[in-house]
Amino acid sequence: MRRLFPHPGLSVLLVGVWLLMLNAVTAGGVVLGLVLGTVIPIFSGPFWPDRPRLRFGWGIVAYLGLVIGDIVVANFHVARIILLRRTRDLRPCWLVIPLDLRSAEAITTLAATISLTPGTVSADVSTDGRFLLVHALDAGDPAAEVARIKARYETRLARIFR
Repeated sequence: MRRLFPHPGLSVLLVGVWLLMLNAVTAGGVVLGLVLGTVIPIFSGPFWPDRPRLRFGWGIVAYLGLVIGDIVVANFHVARIILLRRTRDLRPCWLVIPLDLRSAEAITTLAATISLTPGTVSADVSTDGRFLLVHALDAGDPAAEVARIKARYETRLARIFR
């Protein structure tokens, strides 16, 4: 089974993206998606010598739910800032987040999660991969923001990416 699906996460992702690109679920589309989801990982397998080990299950579902909820809440927070506060009252700052994650895929997922959340943008990862630089639109307490990002996202990603 491992020979047919050397990277099962990539296979599922490819089938899902294929069906989203088709914008319809048809029998032919599903079959072609399954073929692509099987063939592409087999041929690209040699280029993934240190592929990430993911722990599939409720941890990923819970993480996605948390991120989607945080995106919705952050949208309302940013809208309130824009509509009700003067721009001179904003407290923008750069956050330097020390990373416990070591996997490039996990760090990329964390940076993407932060960038998806309105009001924050991940700007850079240090060359040694130990710090993430994030710009926050309004952060009253930078240390609390760093602790929140580490507690809400990084610890969960550490459990997902073994």
